[in-house]
Amino acid sequence: MAAREQREQEGKTPADTGAVIVAAGSFTRMGGIPKQLALLDGKPVIAHTLLAFEQSPSVREIVLVARPEDRREMERICRDNAFSKLKAITDGGKTRQESTAAGIARLSPDAAYCAVHDGARPLVTPSVVEEVVGAARRYGAAAAAVRVKDTIKVADAAGFIQATPERRSLWSVQTPQVFESALYRLALEDAREKGMDFTDDCQLVERLGCRVYLCEGDYANIKLTTPEDLPVAERLLQERRKRSEDWTRL
Repeated sequence: MAAREQREQEGKTPADTGAVIVAAGSFTRMGGIPKQLALLDGKPVIAHTLLAFEQSPSVREIVLVARPEDRREMERICRDNAFSKLKAITDGGKTRQESTAAGIARLSPDAAYCAVHDGARPLVTPSVVEEVVGAARRYGAAAAAVRVKDTIKVADAAGFIQATPERRSLWSVQTPQVFESALYRLALEDAREKGMDFTDDCQLVERLGCRVYLCEGDYANIKLTTPEDLPVAERLLQERRKRSEDWTRL
């Protein structure tokens, strides 16, 4: 019996996924504050992000991609939090795609799946990670996403409405985005050879003709982009903690 089939029959989740946490972006919209190092509920943002993957049964190892100037502080944070799954901290590139590729290169070759996640999404939960990894096992590629609540308009260069897409078919894509490792490495190499650069990982495999399954994500899984996002994240974190405390009292 194959090891994977045996684990599934025993009810154990296979730890077959390597996670790449991308935290190498600039922070021009954060007022000069490195968003991944800003404090959220008394802990650095990146510590919250890493903890979700540390607690995910499917994740076997984590590679953190950071700016060279942040490396020492990132090492301190990881050391203080004793993240046992952290495999490496590596320098990012000039673009997000280059940074992701640098992280993928440090994953173990036998990691069957790779999960790519924004370091500035600290409110991701282990359950969302598990949901997306599970979908990637079934379909080869999957991403967390939430349904769009607002009506979306397509405008021309002058600002005039050109079209109104059906809202029921629109999703706002988040991370993690999870792929079969061989597929994602192929997509990265193909894009590099053709001089193409994408900010969304799904686009890399989409252009190879692969379908990507969208999993119902979490509206709280916001990306910290501006200073105003930090108090919003604080409030969401407090509400999540209160719900958890209320549940344990039942």
